[in-house]
Amino acid sequence: MGLKDNENRLRDYLSATAEAPVTITAFEKLSGGAIQENWLLDITVAGGKWAGDKQLVLRRDALSKVATSHSRAEEFALLKQAHRAGVTVPVPCVLETDPSILGGPFFIMLRVEGTAAGHKLVKRPSDDALAAELATQLARIHGIPPDDSLSFLAAPDAAPALAAVAAYRGYLDALGQSRPALEWGLRWLELHAPDPGETVLCHRDFRTGNYMVDNDGNLTGILDWEFAGWGEPEEDIGWFCAKCWRFGANDREAGGIAGRDAFYRAYKDASGRSIDPRRVDYWETMAHVRWAVIACQQAARHVSGEQPSLELALTQHLVPELELDVLRRTGGGVDA
Repeated sequence: MGLKDNENRLRDYLSATAEAPVTITAFEKLSGGAIQENWLLDITVAGGKWAGDKQLVLRRDALSKVATSHSRAEEFALLKQAHRAGVTVPVPCVLETDPSILGGPFFIMLRVEGTAAGHKLVKRPSDDALAAELATQLARIHGIPPDDSLSFLAAPDAAPALAAVAAYRGYLDALGQSRPALEWGLRWLELHAPDPGETVLCHRDFRTGNYMVDNDGNLTGILDWEFAGWGEPEEDIGWFCAKCWRFGANDREAGGIAGRDAFYRAYKDASGRSIDPRRVDYWETMAHVRWAVIACQQAARHVSGEQPSLELALTQHLVPELELDVLRRTGGGVDA
């Protein structure tokens, strides 16, 4: 199905949904999206409940997907719950699961302005205010309670750290690759797993690169909810602070945008939860192993021919540095 066919089908669908004629004024694929596709969608609605010009984003599956990624219907449910909880997210509008429209499920949300590019955000001056706002948002996410609309989420693991080790070891074994540094890291994580802690709703990809910031430095939206699930709060904190998501601004340990202190203080104030640095440090090590395994998976999608993509192929080049960081963090015979 060509782009024009998609556009015509989408126009007819939107007109029926809005109960008024819809003109599509822009429909183009946005950059990024190795796991999901995001499409800029501008429309004009001639009357009815949506009358006027609307700036939207349409989100649908990429050609292939990661097995642990939620479906579009599930991600839409998470987005709705986050919006209800006061989390700064793009407003969810419409979910469609009928594959006859665009060849697969999709949902539409209001577009938020700004940039999510990590390599650009870390070049701005250090920003304690943005770090504090992100910490407050994370506390709100961690405060979202279980709900029938989230029943698709797997039940919390009795030992989340050990469950993560088992999962990543399984993914690595399935690739059939020899990655001794990652196997070392997984064994270290297994031996040093902390006792289970509090269970919260984790975003599981809360990092620089997955939130939007406008030209004035204001947070406009937290993106990409397809990995959310029940876990420990330190999992999200460790992922946000991990060196691999600082985009080279390694002296700013909170996402490459600020120091940890501002982020930690704001999280504690908003959540009432103290942060144990040792637990966060453990989950930071887990973050490097996790990202390395995902990078191997993404490269394999290209090499196998499942989804030929230069972006996926180049992801493999991140793995050696991640392995080196894992060895440094775990005392694997590499100087710090």
